[in-house]
Amino acid sequence: MLSLSRNHYLSFLTLPNRFPFLQQSDISPCLTMALNVPGLVAVIFFYAMTLLTGLWAAWKAKKSEKNKKQTEVAIVGGRNLNVFVGLFTTTATWVGGAYINGTAEIVYLPSRGLAWVHAPLGFAATFIIGALFFVKPMRSKNYVTMMDPLQETFGNTMGSILFLPPLLGDVFWFASILASLGATVSVILDVKGSVSIIISACTVIIYTLLGGLYSVAYTDVIQLLFMIISLWICVPFALLNSASENIAYTAVNALYQAPWIGKIQPGYIGRWLDDFAYLSLGGIAWQTYFQRVLAASSSKKAMVTSYLSGLLCAVMGVPSILIGAIAVSTDWNQTSYGLPTPYERRESNMILPLVLQYLCPTYVSVAGLGAIAAAVMSSADSSLLSASSMFSYNIYKRLLRKKASEREVLWVMRLSMVLLGSAGTGLAFLSNSVYDMWFLSGELVYAILFPQLCCALFIPGTNTYGSAAGFILGFVLRLLGGESALKIPPVLHYPGCILVDGVFIQQFPFKTFTMTVSLITIVVVSYLAEFLFMKKILPPQLDVCNVFRKETSRLSQQELEEQASLQKT
Repeated sequence: MLSLSRNHYLSFLTLPNRFPFLQQSDISPCLTMALNVPGLVAVIFFYAMTLLTGLWAAWKAKKSEKNKKQTEVAIVGGRNLNVFVGLFTTTATWVGGAYINGTAEIVYLPSRGLAWVHAPLGFAATFIIGALFFVKPMRSKNYVTMMDPLQETFGNTMGSILFLPPLLGDVFWFASILASLGATVSVILDVKGSVSIIISACTVIIYTLLGGLYSVAYTDVIQLLFMIISLWICVPFALLNSASENIAYTAVNALYQAPWIGKIQPGYIGRWLDDFAYLSLGGIAWQTYFQRVLAASSSKKAMVTSYLSGLLCAVMGVPSILIGAIAVSTDWNQTSYGLPTPYERRESNMILPLVLQYLCPTYVSVAGLGAIAAAVMSSADSSLLSASSMFSYNIYKRLLRKKASEREVLWVMRLSMVLLGSAGTGLAFLSNSVYDMWFLSGELVYAILFPQLCCALFIPGTNTYGSAAGFILGFVLRLLGGESALKIPPVLHYPGCILVDGVFIQQFPFKTFTMTVSLITIVVVSYLAEFLFMKKILPPQLDVCNVFRKETSRLSQQELEEQASLQKT
């Protein structure tokens, strides 16, 4: 059975879900079957269609380069994405493999249930908050990446340091979702997961490398449409299967396991709120979100896209919720899967593909697999484009080679896609540890990068000293809070910290607390540094970051001129 500590990680559905990479020998005997030829043909067709769409979009991007900067076309699509394409690409990026698989899993788990499904409302909150506060200041200044305001406020060097958490998060995200696809394909098609990982990675790298955001956006349209149609086709067949009982009854009554509606114990309310805040606010400080915002043709269209994406993301959670409820309501002994149940075999993380495989006809389960593949690829290409965009534009051009030409930056971007994609593909074969590393990277983005972005956009006067202090303190506090997945015991035992099965569980909302402390630290240290240097309590020689040196020199010159003027009079 899954311990509470492991279930803790499953409640975060922002990005990739944890799918142990299954070798053929790891699959239960009852799951072993012959090669699913129709499914294989369908998946090959879907991959071919996606690749052709990506290549067509690359051709479209090439035409757009004639009148615009090459890097802007690759990174933000020439800033001419319409609301329809923007809506689909934004939604498809968030509604990935983690979303559809993870939502079904949380509903299915007896210790969780629907009450612990944060993603639909959390994503809606992300896009609404983003539209209300972040879209206009970012889009109106024509930034190219999310790192632009950070480098503008805190300097290129500090901005480059802040680039590390999202870089690691994107690479581990790419690896984790490839691993999840490999595990799913191994169950439904009886094909080695390594094959699907390599083919998926190559497909994504090729069309993203050639077309940039254009290819990613237009393939997202195809992928999201495929997800919507395929999942809704599967739900009625699973609902009407003779092995499944009425989900309305099992929502509040225990039949084969605990009711799928779930409940939140009073002691876990703080953690539930912490999870929801992490999902809602932590999802904003990612380049994958702002890449779509900055690609819109105007601030107004960017805001409309963000609002509509929140609504569509919430709606896209409904099929997965129903599939999780169906799994709870199923007598698995009446299916060819047999007993013990998926939960007892520790295969809860595969519940969505298992429902498709054993409660739906073959041709329907194949459509469902296509939906999973579409979800995975729609997130994989976005993470790859995100990391390579920030590296080429914010690190290479602004820090390493400031005189680099547009063509040079574009080729660096393409090379970084290949290198980062290859690294992520290699890491996909270490899925458990990769997921854990992604999870920690995502928390660091929430605890460190989100407050930095807020300060850069909304709090004037914050500077490099405050940024560095907030970064260090946020990083240290997060590590002191512990991470059981990486075998890091907590040093700080927050109120309500309990020991469950030998693992410490922090019930206090320590992630949000860490983020808040980091935000306050940036502001306080920034203003304190300004006061000390501008009042000449600290000499200009100690201004190692060159934040106030020019200003103090200008003031000193003014004082000398005033003294000279007084002497003349």
